[in-house]
Amino acid sequence: MYAALSTVSIADYEHARRLLHDDVLPTITDVPGFVSGHWLAPIDGHGMSILIFETEDEARAMADQMPPGRELNEYVTVESVEVREVAGSVHQLDEVPLQMTPES
Repeated sequence: MYAALSTVSIADYEHARRLLHDDVLPTITDVPGFVSGHWLAPIDGHGMSILIFETEDEARAMADQMPPGRELNEYVTVESVEVREVAGSVHQLDEVPLQMTPES
């Protein structure tokens, strides 16, 4: 497995979070090779995402869609993106169906 790791600047976290939950989470599972994704809340306006894919080519295809400087929406701009091999992972429950983090 391979990860597309990105850092982003977030101008308005509440709006960006709403778009994440409304637009990204419901559709990301349709991306070829997608295994899992984690979007981390920003600190000092900088957030991160870790998207896991079955193959390096699939992770690179995602990374190619997020070059530095690209505005993903009016609140989120890509700062950096890289692809790395997943050296290991562990999950509490591997057989749990897709779950979205509830909004607080």
